[in-house]
Amino acid sequence: MPHSHFRSLTSRSLLVAGLAAAILPARAAQKTDRPTLPPTTKQANSPKAAAYYHYSLGHLYAEMAASYGNRSDYVNKAIENFRLAMKEDPEADFLVEDIAELYLAAGRVRDAVEEAQSALKANPNQLNAHRVLAHIYRSQIGGDGQSRANEGMVKRALEQFQIIAEKDPKDIESLIMVGGLNRMLENSVDAEAAFKKALALEPDNEDALVGLAGVYGERGDNKASTELLERLATKDPSGRSYAMLGQNYESMKEFTLAADAFKKAAEIEPGQLDFKAFEAHDRVEAGQFEEAIKLYQEIADAKPLEAGPYITMAEIRQEQRNFADARRLIDKAKEIDKFSPEVRSADAMLLADEGKFPEAITAIKGLLDMTAKPTYDVSQRGPRARLYRFLGRFYRQNEQYDQAVESFKQMTALNPDEGATAAAEIIETHRESKEYAKAQQEADTAIAAYPDDHTIRGERAQLYSDQGKTDAAVAELRKLLNGKEDDGDTYSQISETYARGHNFAEAAKALDAYEKIAKDDKTRADVFFRRGALYERQKKFDLAEKEFRRVLDTDPKNASALNYLGYMLADQNVRLSEAQDYIRRAVDLEPANYAFLDSLGWVYFRLNKLDDAEQQLTRSLQLSAEKDPTIHDHMGDVFFKEGKLKQAISQWQLSLKAFNTSPPGDAEPEDIAKVQKKLDSARVKLAKEESPAKRN
Repeated sequence: MPHSHFRSLTSRSLLVAGLAAAILPARAAQKTDRPTLPPTTKQANSPKAAAYYHYSLGHLYAEMAASYGNRSDYVNKAIENFRLAMKEDPEADFLVEDIAELYLAAGRVRDAVEEAQSALKANPNQLNAHRVLAHIYRSQIGGDGQSRANEGMVKRALEQFQIIAEKDPKDIESLIMVGGLNRMLENSVDAEAAFKKALALEPDNEDALVGLAGVYGERGDNKASTELLERLATKDPSGRSYAMLGQNYESMKEFTLAADAFKKAAEIEPGQLDFKAFEAHDRVEAGQFEEAIKLYQEIADAKPLEAGPYITMAEIRQEQRNFADARRLIDKAKEIDKFSPEVRSADAMLLADEGKFPEAITAIKGLLDMTAKPTYDVSQRGPRARLYRFLGRFYRQNEQYDQAVESFKQMTALNPDEGATAAAEIIETHRESKEYAKAQQEADTAIAAYPDDHTIRGERAQLYSDQGKTDAAVAELRKLLNGKEDDGDTYSQISETYARGHNFAEAAKALDAYEKIAKDDKTRADVFFRRGALYERQKKFDLAEKEFRRVLDTDPKNASALNYLGYMLADQNVRLSEAQDYIRRAVDLEPANYAFLDSLGWVYFRLNKLDDAEQQLTRSLQLSAEKDPTIHDHMGDVFFKEGKLKQAISQWQLSLKAFNTSPPGDAEPEDIAKVQKKLDSARVKLAKEESPAKRN
C-alpha cells in the first residue's frame, strides 16, 4: 500500500468505513486479476460519491500493481483514477502523494516530480505536493559514504522543507529536516534555529537533540554538545542514546567517558556486541589495555569462529611490546582461520615488531602470491598496495634498500592514487641509506608531481635538515603554513629543525608561534614539553625543569615529561632518588618504552645499582632493535664499572657504529667524541691488563 504520508481527511475515513466491506470481499471471490468495480458513476448522486468511486478503483489498481511487480498498466490506471478522485473532491489532495509514490515504486522519478510540480502550479499552497518534492529531492542527495552528497539536491530539498515548515509551523519532521540539511550546507545558524524550534514543540525529541548537539560539536562547543546528549541519555536511557553520547565523547578525545557511555549502552542492550567493541576500542585509546583485552576476549567467546578479536588483542600486546602474548594470540587466530589474509598480515606485522624482518618479508611475499590475480578491481588495489608498502618498509628496516624502493614503486603501479605516499617512502628510503643525491632527485620530482602534498614537502625538509641545510629545510616547512589548525605541527617541526642546526633563538620563536595558536591544554602541554627539551639541549636545566613541571601541572600522568625530567636529573647526577621516582612512574605508565627503560637503567647506574642497571639496559636494547647509540654508551659505562672491559669496548663500538648510521643532524660531535674517548681509554686499559700475561 503506497500511503506512507496518509492524512486523516473526512472523505478518506468515510471511504474506508463505507466501501471496504462492499468492495474487498467481492474482489476476493474473483479468480481473475481484474478488480470488481463498485457502483458506476451514474449511480453516484454527488461529487463526493464520485470521488469515493475513483479512489476505491485507484486503490484496487494500486494493490494489483504492487502484487504484480508494478505493472505499468495497473500503475497508470491507479493514477488515472486517483486524479479523477481529486477532480471530484479537491479536499483529497493527499492523493498527490499516493500518485507520486506509485511513480517512485515504478522507478519513474521524473513523472513523480512532474506530478507534484503540476499540482503546485494549480495550487501553490498544496503542502502535500511540497512534501512529495521534499522527500524525492532528499532521496537523491546521496553522500552515504560511497559517494559525495549532491549539493544541488540538498538545496532543492531544503527549499521544499522550508516552505512546509513556514506553512505548517508545527511540522516537527520538516523542522528537523531543515536543521539537518542546513548542517550539510554548513549553515550552522539556520540549523540551530530550526532544531530549537523543533525542541520548543517537543523538548525531548531525539532527532532534534542529536541534531543540535551536532551543530554545537561542529562549532567546537563540546560542552554544550555533551550537555544535550547527556540530557537525552537521562531522559531516554536507550542503547542508541548512550552510543551517541559515547561518539560525542570520542570526538572530544575523552575516551574514558566514551568507554563508560558505551558500557551503559551494552548494559541496556546486552546482545549488541558492537557497543562492547566500541567500549573496548575506547579503553585502548584511554590506555586501559587490560580492560580492553577482557572485553575483546568476551567478544571472542561470543564469536568463536571469528579471528578478528584475537588479532586486535595481539595488536594491543604488540603496542605493549609483550611479544610472547601477542604471538600466542596470533597463533589462536591462525587456528580459527589460517588462510585469512587479515590473519596472515597480522602475523607478518608481529614478525616485524619482533625484529624478524626476513621472516616478515617472506610472510608478506607469501600473502601477495596467495592473493595474486591477472587484474584487480578498485576494491582490491588499495589493500594490495598497502601490502607492498609494508613489504617496502620491512626491506628498509632490513637494510635492503633497493628492494624497498622497488616495492614502493609497485604501490603506484597498482594504485596511482598512492603515488604521493609511495614517493615519500622512496625519499625516506634513500635518506636512510644516506643516498642523498637520489633522495634529492626523488623529492624534486615528487614535488613537481604533487606540489600540495604535505608529507612530501616534509620529507624534503627532513632531507635538507639531515644534510645540515637548516635554512633550506625551514623554507620548505614554511610553505606548509596555511593559517589553519595543523600549523601547530608545522611550527613544532620548524622548531626542531632549527634546534638540530643549533639555532636555538629561532627554534624558540617557532615554539612561541606554536603556543599562540594552541587552543587546548593538551596542545599547550606539547609546547611546554618541546620548550623544556629545547632548554635542556642548551644546558639551561633550571628553565627546562620549570617547563617540564608546567606539563605535569596540566597532565600529571604525562609519561614523556616524567621521563625527561628524571633523566635530566640523573644525567646531571643530582637528586637521584627524585629522578628514580619520576622515571619509575613513567615506566609504570609505558612499561615497554625502550627510552624510558634506558633512563631507568641510567639512574640505577648513577645509584651504583649495577645489576639493576644492566637488566634494564638489556631490555631497552632488545626493544630498540639495538640501533640507539645512547643505550649502547650507557651499557658500556655499566660494563666498564663492573670491570668487564671487553664487553664495555664492544658496546662503545656499537654506539659509534649507530652514530655513524644516524643522519648528520642527529649526531652531536660532542657526544661522539666522548664515546670515542671512553673507547680509547678502555682499549689502553685492556692492553695494560693483558700485556703481563702475554709476556709470561
